[in-house]
Amino acid sequence: MANTAQARKRARQAVKLNAHNSSQRSTLRTAIKAVRKAIDAGDKAAAMAVFQSSISVIDRIADKRIIHKNKAARHKSRLSAAVKALA
Repeated sequence: MANTAQARKRARQAVKLNAHNSSQRSTLRTAIKAVRKAIDAGDKAAAMAVFQSSISVIDRIADKRIIHKNKAARHKSRLSAAVKALA
């Protein structure tokens, strides 16, 4: 347990920040799943539209350093390749 006032405050702030970051990661995962679902449906136009909106979500979360920029690039690359592979 925190012994000083500043340590108690940092502990409170850490809980709040962790909750915010967790919700942001959840938003990221939801965006990725939406693209995967559109790809599985087989509609290239719909998949492309969902992919474009998820790109902004991925970039925004990477800009906030919730995930690493290379991880964001990897997700975008793999999703892009999957969308392009649709007939």
